[in-house]
Amino acid sequence: MARPRVRLVVTADDFGYCPRRDEGIVEAFLAGAVTSVSLLVNGAAAESAAELARRHRIPTGLHANLSEGRPVGPARHGASSLLGPEGFFLGKMGFREAVAAGEVVLPQVRRCGFRKMLLVRGELEAQLSRFRELLGRDPTHVDGHQHVHVLPGVCQVFAEALQACGVRFTRLPMERGVGGCTWLEAPARAFACSVEQDARAAMGPFARHGLRWTDVFVGLSTCGRHMSTHHVSGALARALEGIPTGRAVTAELMAHPGYPSVPPAGGSGEGPDAFSCSWERLHELRVLTAPVLWAQLAQDGVQLCALHELDSKRPGEGTPSEATLETFLEPSPL
Repeated sequence: MARPRVRLVVTADDFGYCPRRDEGIVEAFLAGAVTSVSLLVNGAAAESAAELARRHRIPTGLHANLSEGRPVGPARHGASSLLGPEGFFLGKMGFREAVAAGEVVLPQVRRCGFRKMLLVRGELEAQLSRFRELLGRDPTHVDGHQHVHVLPGVCQVFAEALQACGVRFTRLPMERGVGGCTWLEAPARAFACSVEQDARAAMGPFARHGLRWTDVFVGLSTCGRHMSTHHVSGALARALEGIPTGRAVTAELMAHPGYPSVPPAGGSGEGPDAFSCSWERLHELRVLTAPVLWAQLAQDGVQLCALHELDSKRPGEGTPSEATLETFLEPSPL
């Protein structure tokens, strides 16, 4: 069946987490399987990762981190609602619980809520500044580690910070049909659905502050052990349903390739986590660099590209409209 023409950005997250992770990411980039990376500036290997990015001219964005490890901004100097008693961020679910309880960011601009928003804004700006110190330039994009950038309240602060710093591109992690991906374990599927819901609500603040994102996103259903040619191709097929043949569409595949971390090396101050040390990162690397995946995607009409190339669409290569891509109520033109 004929499909729309797809220009796909493959982004490897967590660059700078540890040397072994970075080795795998660079291997995937040099193999042509990854076209963009997102750098954790508070990662244990951030400095060496930045050197690799410069050496190999890897398009690099910022993986904004508010949930794992130590901060790089003013919060590191004392007590902060962003941190636990040991001086580390609150964790993937801990940060979400704190946001939901109003303990980190409040949507209303009350006195205490405004102060807490300033804490988040200050940390984001510090990470952007650290990125510039490491790379000597602005990031190609900014997304969120563990998708913290689309959380209620956080997304507004995030959009304001990116607009003020002149960064235009971000990630909108809305994967069409992820709730029906029965191969995902129940907790993983529930988390993916909550991320998709938060991303949908974040579109308004993102659009109002001039941010851009790809027309479609995949990666929530293909993480770790679940990455396969079948799942990646299927996720793209679901995302493209209803879009006219011949229409040019932009897409992002989120990936986490790398070699397993070996403790104590890695992490963002607390050492590497279990997922980082598992075989699942290596599995992603093997799938991404296998010819079978790219043969299938080529057959599906998918062309790899870097994020900066999406900003130079030829006349007539517009984005899907509301009627053809229902998940993007306010698509951001690229």
